Amino acid sequence: MLDNIVIVLVETSHPGNIGAVARAMKNMCMKHLVLVSPKMFPCADATSRASGADDILATAVVCSTLQEAIADCQIVIGASARCRTISWPEITPRECAEMLSIDARDNKVAIVFGRENSGLKNHELDLCQYLLRIPCNPDYSSLNVAAAVQVICYELFVASGQRYDVTIGDKGETPLATADQMESYYEHLAQALSDIGFMHPDKSKTIMRRLRRVYNRIQLDTKELDILRGILKMAQGNKRNQ
Repeated sequence: MLDNIVIVLVETSHPGNIGAVARAMKNMCMKHLVLVSPKMFPCADATSRASGADDILATAVVCSTLQEAIADCQIVIGASARCRTISWPEITPRECAEMLSIDARDNKVAIVFGRENSGLKNHELDLCQYLLRIPCNPDYSSLNVAAAVQVICYELFVASGQRYDVTIGDKGETPLATADQMESYYEHLAQALSDIGFMHPDKSKTIMRRLRRVYNRIQLDTKELDILRGILKMAQGNKRNQ
């Protein structure tokens, strides 16, 4: 799916935005960038802002017109924040991703972004089948082009089903505490609270019921339970030694 989607930037004025777009694309496993008449490219500013996504810049295709950029695409989607007097079929980034999760399997897709200061012109939007708009604050709807690309590429990444295993932490390898282990802990907890003088016998049921609710929300694993029981033993020992 992602390999069939091309990000097209029209007449980008600041080369740093091209680099930032390349970085946003690589974050979301997208590879194909097409530039329509960029003001400056290649450029050191673009490379600097790419922050390691140099391969996206190295393979970027530069075209002189939008027609040339989308010539081999079956689906063309224009991204714009501006309202238009003539209606186009409008979709959100999530709706776009859901649609392309099917349509981009066998068709080449272009998602087109306009100029930083004015977006896409009407004659350019005429070449698109859909108008893609990112829902945001109606009083301040202007997004940097790289930020807009990041939002849309993220939705495409999620819709594509990409998954990466967690490489840090215990990844849930320690089993959760069993019901029997938790009951034993509650007995220990009640005894410890009594030993240190925190819990009055007349209020023990109410307090323990609330504490059960707290622990039920947490879902302790066996290591965590061992730590808590160690704390209780230490507290009981200190109280007895006073």
